[in-house]
Formats: sequence, C-alpha cells, structure tokens
Amino acid sequence: MQHGYIKMYDPLKQFGFIVSEADDELYFSERDIHPRFKNLPIREGLRVGFDLKREQKGDRAVNIRLLT
Repeated sequence: MQHGYIKMYDPLKQFGFIVSEADDELYFSERDIHPRFKNLPIREGLRVGFDLKREQKGDRAVNIRLLT
C-alpha cells in the first residue's frame, strides 16, 4: 500500500487526483474508492492509502482507503 493525499476531487464528474509520497500525481475515479469508504466525504487534503495499477494511459490509484 502506498500513501498520499487528495489533491483534487470533483464529485459531479466523480474523478480526482492523488499526490503520492513520491510526488507522483495519480488519477482516480469514484469506482476506485474502497467500498467501505464510499459513503464518507472525499475532500482535498485527506490522507489516503491506495494501491497502484499500471495502465496503458499511465498509473492509476485504486482500492483507495482513508487514513486517520
């Protein structure tokens, strides 16, 4: 699991970006949020844990979990 924070999230378009500890900017969509955390408010600056998925268009954050 990697760590980072929510840089931007648009609830209307249901996507956003996470900045990892390595300063990489990763795309995510609402479907990439772990089911246990889907009902919690997602906002900029939240610390998150996530897995990295390599795709043809670039890396993507998946299985996103909120950290305390």
